[in-house]
Amino acid sequence: MKTVINLVLAACVVGLVYICYGSVMGPINFDKERDIREKAIIARLIDIRKAQQEYRGMHQGAYTADFDTLIDFVKTAKLPFILKVGSLTDAQLEAGMTEKKAMAIINKAKKTGNYKEVEKEGLQNFRRDTMWVAVLDTIFTKGFNPDSLCYVPYGNGAKFEMAVRKDTMKSGAPLNLFQAQVAYDVYLDGINRQELANLKDMQSKLGKYCGLRVGDIEQPNNNAGNWE
Repeated sequence: MKTVINLVLAACVVGLVYICYGSVMGPINFDKERDIREKAIIARLIDIRKAQQEYRGMHQGAYTADFDTLIDFVKTAKLPFILKVGSLTDAQLEAGMTEKKAMAIINKAKKTGNYKEVEKEGLQNFRRDTMWVAVLDTIFTKGFNPDSLCYVPYGNGAKFEMAVRKDTMKSGAPLNLFQAQVAYDVYLDGINRQELANLKDMQSKLGKYCGLRVGDIEQPNNNAGNWE
């Protein structure tokens, strides 16, 4: 009988140790895994932001809510790059010379073959040439796969939610906003159900979005991420 009681007590002790260990390590393991996943997701959201900003620059300030359109832009679009050689001197600037005027003089000389005015203004070594560079080679690292933009890391094939807003401010100025986001449920599911519920409850009480988001269609925020 004594042996049975000892075995039962030992089992209770083991059970209590297990419960205590789980209560301590559960939140720690959840936070570690969450950190790993969110670093990958934040990197992807930053890539989406970079693509949207370049897209906006070439589409009259408007963003796109369609990932296929954004991905195609990244794959095919080219950005203007100004190759600058030489600069205007203080004397030239004081005389009213601007880069626009300088290039007009140089372009006129190229068309007519008469470079007297170029020499007179001291613009022989002044050049401003426009080169077109692929978006993919300009804002992303080598080997980047544009098709991955829409997919949530650790999301089991899930895609980011993306939305845009095109409006007019009271001043009459155009207002273009975008946001891309993914909820905690999409990329933290399966780690620790209770810790996930605790995280969501805390964010909800703070009035914050339960997940990661870049940009905001409700108010301008300079396309900041909610982790920044």
